[in-house]
Amino acid sequence: MEIIVKKLPETEVAYIRRTGSYFEPQEHWGRLIGWANTHGLYPPQESFIGISLDNPDLVESKDCRHDACVTIPEGFNKEEHQEIMFKKIDAGDYALYPFYDTPDKLHIAYQYMFREWLPNSGYEPDYDRHNLEFNLNNPAEDAGGRCRVDLYVPVRTNIS
Repeated sequence: MEIIVKKLPETEVAYIRRTGSYFEPQEHWGRLIGWANTHGLYPPQESFIGISLDNPDLVESKDCRHDACVTIPEGFNKEEHQEIMFKKIDAGDYALYPFYDTPDKLHIAYQYMFREWLPNSGYEPDYDRHNLEFNLNNPAEDAGGRCRVDLYVPVRTNIS
């Protein structure tokens, strides 16, 4: 597995937050995708990004927060959309892990990145920024139910 480090620009997104186990149905995605499609926000011009805000090894499953996001173009009129939230994703260096498997195995990619790749990479995790899951397909449309996700882990050069 070749991991590359890429610089991502600051990106503005519309999002819907859900609290609960990462392994339960993610109905907020359906709501976000419906809203995005209604407003012409869909690939390839825009990207769907998942942001898991909590480490399930440290936070009770019922309290884990997840943001389902879609990028928005510059000049998008946010004031007309009170039903949705908006925020900016920080720019910076991110280690890219291209993942293609069933969604329940995404945690294996996280474990690899944090337990194996990062300690041997010359980088350290940047906990001031969040991991980003760029969703590149719909698992419901994949013959094996697999998701194609570009997992971006925020990193900084290891100073020690």
